[in-house]
Amino acid sequence: MKGSNNGVALNMDEQHGDHIEKPKTPAKMALERFLQNKLAVIGTIVLVIIVLMAVFAPLLTSQDPTKSDLMLVENKPSSEHILGTDGSGRDNFARLLYGARTSLIVGFSAMLFTLVFGIITGSLAGYYGGKVDALIMRAADLVYALPFFVLALTIISIVDEVTIGIFVIVIAFTTWPNLARIIRATFLSLREQEFILSARAIGAGDMRTIFKHFLPNALGPIVVNATLMMATMIIIESGMSFIGMGIPQPTPTWGNMISEAQNIRILRNHPEAWIPPGLLILLTVLSINFIGDGLRDAFNPQSDQR
Repeated sequence: MKGSNNGVALNMDEQHGDHIEKPKTPAKMALERFLQNKLAVIGTIVLVIIVLMAVFAPLLTSQDPTKSDLMLVENKPSSEHILGTDGSGRDNFARLLYGARTSLIVGFSAMLFTLVFGIITGSLAGYYGGKVDALIMRAADLVYALPFFVLALTIISIVDEVTIGIFVIVIAFTTWPNLARIIRATFLSLREQEFILSARAIGAGDMRTIFKHFLPNALGPIVVNATLMMATMIIIESGMSFIGMGIPQPTPTWGNMISEAQNIRILRNHPEAWIPPGLLILLTVLSINFIGDGLRDAFNPQSDQR
């Protein structure tokens, strides 16, 4: 009888253990799906390394990235200048590290401004519909109708001095419609859902309904698109700096460094001046895109079936 009682107690403990086991939260399930994506994990590691290089740039080099020395113009790599110097005698390695700071700050800040503006306009259009929707979408169509580079270059040419802040605002102003349309479409698909109708039925205000019910359900598309937008912003900054319409010299950016390759002599004889920033742009953009793909799979409920 004693052994039987022990068996019953053991069985009850097992049942009790099964009973208290908590189900996985959506956030934990999303994290597990993200970690199963090897490219996303590799992209995260590479991006963290690049960010750490930018943050700890003063510890990795003692050179001033903006200081010109006409006695050191286009010097080859040496122990003092690991990647040589550019056409103005500035240290390429220092400019590479500090340029990472500028390029990442521009990419993140432009993404953040675009995100805020896109969420506000897309939410208002999708929630209220009618005239509000029509007004916002026509404004988006107007921005879409103008070629991006033409619109951006026109705005920049009007400004007396292009700073990082102005450059970020210009990029955000010319890229917000895509995110606004995504948020609007998500809101329109949720408007007739039961939980939204219930919230309205009990008298929930517009802002409460938007922030508590709409936006949390649109979080997946927002996060994924925000990640991919950052990669796009870095490419835009590099492209505009390459043609001389981005952040002006001597501020170090990867785009400004690549612009050195416009000189055929540097293109042929000094690959150390433009290949490293080009590789870092490639690695950064690929890493962010891999992270975006991983987040898309992580936020996709159908991934559980794989």
